[in-house]
Amino acid sequence: MIRYQLKALAAICCMIISHTTLAQSTQITIPGFTAYAAPQEEGVNINERRGVAGWTDAANTVNFYFYVSNPGNLKVILQAKADGISKVKATLNGVDKTISVPAVADFVTIPVLETKIKKTGFYSLSLKGLERSGKVYADIQGVSLTGTATKDIQFNAKSWRRSASVHLNYPVPDNKNVEWFYGEIKVPEGEDKLGTYFMSCGFHRGYFGMQVNGPSERRIIFSVWDAGGEPESRDKVKYEDQVTLLAKGDSVHASGFGGEGTGGHSHWVYNWKAGQTYRFLMHSVPQGTTTTYSAYFYVPEHNEWKLIASFRAPKDGKYMGHLYSFLENFYFENGQLYRKGYFGNHWIKTNAGEWIELTKAKFSNDATAKAKDRLDFGGGSENGWFYLWNGGFIPANAKYGDVFERPATGKHPEIDLPKF
Repeated sequence: MIRYQLKALAAICCMIISHTTLAQSTQITIPGFTAYAAPQEEGVNINERRGVAGWTDAANTVNFYFYVSNPGNLKVILQAKADGISKVKATLNGVDKTISVPAVADFVTIPVLETKIKKTGFYSLSLKGLERSGKVYADIQGVSLTGTATKDIQFNAKSWRRSASVHLNYPVPDNKNVEWFYGEIKVPEGEDKLGTYFMSCGFHRGYFGMQVNGPSERRIIFSVWDAGGEPESRDKVKYEDQVTLLAKGDSVHASGFGGEGTGGHSHWVYNWKAGQTYRFLMHSVPQGTTTTYSAYFYVPEHNEWKLIASFRAPKDGKYMGHLYSFLENFYFENGQLYRKGYFGNHWIKTNAGEWIELTKAKFSNDATAKAKDRLDFGGGSENGWFYLWNGGFIPANAKYGDVFERPATGKHPEIDLPKF
């Protein structure tokens, strides 16, 4: 009887151990459409419908990123195919393996490598094409991971490949009407990545800053939202809810916009440079139920302020509120890259003529960060400036609601606007 009970107990223990091991070794799959190509997405196409496809360029690596919360064993399996037999080198955690991708019509499972993860943190599986007998090195549907290191592992499972947007929110003393809002931006050399928006002077109806729009094009951008809350198409916005362009500067382009709310957009193509400091100035004039918002940019080469545009916003009638700055990555293709910008010397001038320096900022982030799709973002204060950063797959150094403070300069900006 005792022997039978011991055998039963041993069987139960084995079942428990087996179940625990199984629970710790859950297989997770990172979709192919979440990958990034380096140094750039050329000679390979990554999209939600096909995953990684058309990979023909040996100069590119295809990379999958994830965060390990619990060190342990990790086994990597690839779902891939090719139109001719090819060889691909896989690298993870210092381990290199060369694998063969067969010429098949449907995706097959290919064991890649095994490794032991010893530390928590971000890791990447990097794939490099070595040889191909067909047109492509591989089409990749996904990467599966098994092992104890998959417990609480984090990765972005969505096709939204931009890094998280981050913001600085500037508190304003109660009962102060913000007629003027001044701020500065300095982008460190090398941080002016394609598809980045450094926004200096945001408020409850719009935003004003500078972008990297292409290899040879940069812009100063100012936009104001319509009333009504239409999310996509400006054609659906009633005329009485649309902002109206009142004036724009020389060579400034102005139009309506949609897709992220709707409104009036303006931009000036200007080759701003990393390492230099740029100055931004917003003005608000409420009248009845409307407010006119005007944006000015200081052009250092000309030593003067330039009007970007003036828009009249309906269903408003207030001075500027909810003052903020932000850093945004708006390209999917390079959302893995680290970006950083400095934001500082923000001041307001009230309708009574009082200058007030804004030396505190509250940190916030977007839905991508809130959903924990991306964990690589942050901000803070250093060298007299606030700063924001995102991307790079390095751990966050700030959380939603953190308050930063910079030292006061005590000297408000001297502004001599052009006379019209």
